[in-house]
Amino acid sequence: MKHLIFSVTIFISTLSFSQAKNNIEVIAPDKEKTIMTTADLGKLPKHTLDSIQITNHVKEYKSTIKNIKGVLLKDVLSRISFKEKSPKVLSEYYIVCKAEDGYKVIFSWNEIFNTSVGDNVLVIPQVEGRPKDGFSTLSPTDFVTGRRYVKMLKTIELKKVD
Repeated sequence: MKHLIFSVTIFISTLSFSQAKNNIEVIAPDKEKTIMTTADLGKLPKHTLDSIQITNHVKEYKSTIKNIKGVLLKDVLSRISFKEKSPKVLSEYYIVCKAEDGYKVIFSWNEIFNTSVGDNVLVIPQVEGRPKDGFSTLSPTDFVTGRRYVKMLKTIELKKVD
């Protein structure tokens, strides 16, 4: 009986973990949370890249990602409402993309919505056709692509500079 209870507990834990990989929590500045699933991202305009080389902090080759299909981070963020009265205040916002292991990368609001970088930063529901890998973000125009490549993306949070 103990073995059965243990097995059921492991199964439920595994199921919960795998479901968590299939969504992203988007947190607005007022701490309101929106859960986005693969299906939600599927409703946004799609962008593809044939392949990109991932390099580390000293520009050494680490891997190549192929057949990249995702949506723009700015399209994901456009679903979040702001209570700011002036667009000037948006310059005080930044975006934190956080992985399940705690790894974080930062983008500024202006970088995403006011430069060509924002036309390229992708939220990727799967890499190389393997949905079990969870979500990722990738900034393919960065000189060092690995620095802002977030695997196992868990949250996207908008924050205001204090």
